[in-house]
Amino acid sequence: MGQSHRRLLLVSLSVLLLTATPVAADSTLTQRSAIAADQRLVSPGDVFQLGLFPVANGTKWFLGIWFTVSPAAVIWVANRDRPLNASSSGILALSGRGDLVLLDAARDNETVWSSNSSSATVAQLRDNGNLVLADAAGAVVWQSFEHPTNTFVAEMRCGKDLRTGALWALSSWRGADDPSPGDFRYVMDTSSGSPELHVWGKGRKTYRTGPWNGMRFSGIPEMTAFEDMFEFRFTNTTDEVSYVFRDRAGSPVSRVVLNETGVMQRMVWDQAAVTWSVFWSGPRDQCDRYGLCGAFGVCNVVDAVVCGCVRGFRPSSPAEWRMRNASGGCARSTPLQCGLGGGDGFYALRGVKLPETHGSSVDASASLEECGRRCLANCSCTAYAASDIRGGGGGSGCIQWFGELMDTRFVDGGQDLFVRLAMSDLGSNARRPRGCSEEALSGEQSARPERVQERGGPDRQAAAPQPGTPARLLHPLLGQDTCLRIHEQQELGHLYFW
Repeated sequence: MGQSHRRLLLVSLSVLLLTATPVAADSTLTQRSAIAADQRLVSPGDVFQLGLFPVANGTKWFLGIWFTVSPAAVIWVANRDRPLNASSSGILALSGRGDLVLLDAARDNETVWSSNSSSATVAQLRDNGNLVLADAAGAVVWQSFEHPTNTFVAEMRCGKDLRTGALWALSSWRGADDPSPGDFRYVMDTSSGSPELHVWGKGRKTYRTGPWNGMRFSGIPEMTAFEDMFEFRFTNTTDEVSYVFRDRAGSPVSRVVLNETGVMQRMVWDQAAVTWSVFWSGPRDQCDRYGLCGAFGVCNVVDAVVCGCVRGFRPSSPAEWRMRNASGGCARSTPLQCGLGGGDGFYALRGVKLPETHGSSVDASASLEECGRRCLANCSCTAYAASDIRGGGGGSGCIQWFGELMDTRFVDGGQDLFVRLAMSDLGSNARRPRGCSEEALSGEQSARPERVQERGGPDRQAAAPQPGTPARLLHPLLGQDTCLRIHEQQELGHLYFW
């Protein structure tokens, strides 16, 4: 913007501010109005306000949106990198070309922030906290919900627009009194077959939610306890991958914040106590630290030594494990026997947060039993689980893992994970399903799919092989002539602790 243009706009805005009605009680801003100093936009129901707020003992001022009941709860900040030195110098207006700009009168009307939009004729602060710019026809040309800072509120998406590549992610404040971008980000990982949310800090992954399982994120079983207050929705289409929540009618207002230390917090306004109550935090304990127990390790926070190895695995470095450093993970006691005479099966690890899904594949239409068959048909498959737990039983759909199982932990209300092992590591109490002959479970069969039992449900029996069918022909075709075997987890003693 040229110097003459800045001066002309400043003169025009000065006239407007002297002659226009104050905007403090209005929710909209037009090209014929502006706000400055302590003036504010107020949403129609007085749920949110937009204006300038101070930090650092009033030496820095930012344009933001906050809850009316709690002005310290700022949900969005415009000029995070370029604060004003005084509130009296800030002017918010719609430019002639239709973008929303924050000007600094103390710096010759310099633009310190812009929406970089065009054709907007009106800006409105809505009761959900969304600042929306619309053109003369009412079409939305820009909205603050598409540009989150460190907070999600109801109806705001977290995820990615797969058509444009736009990310809807959080970035923490630098400090409790510094809204500039900090060290942590909360983003949706869409590179895997089953997307999940990750917290990153200084280039390292520090926490993940686990994949969506039709009802909640696998690693946050507490979400089901909030269903009377919040509605959760997960979208996974060719256009977008996103997660959004809504406050149910009559519920108090809430927010989800990525704080300056990298912790996610769901907070709900307690009107009686006039404060925010923390309903959930993640990471919640040391087992939520990403990769604490390494590959094929499992974390159990109730044990004095939290890291263990799944049955059939042992610490990769016993010396490091003795020093309570389990990040190197676990190694197989016996190599998988795919294509060899010994055969493979599955160990049922119950009640866990599913491993990281990077590099996994998902087929929502497959049954859990078919998922097991497919896994054994692929020598690279190391585990499988249901992708959707709705409908009871063991769930439906199929997630398959094709490498290391990372960041698995026990959680209340967790899911079932079926880990592939050599049959010799499953032990003598691995059950043989009815109708499966010894021939079908031994000898030349290249690999043995395992018996699947749904939690709380009856045994699900695979079709028996036809009499006289050579065992070596049963598995390679993976038709109905396959039998599934499973080793049931009886107690946590099946984990290998050091």
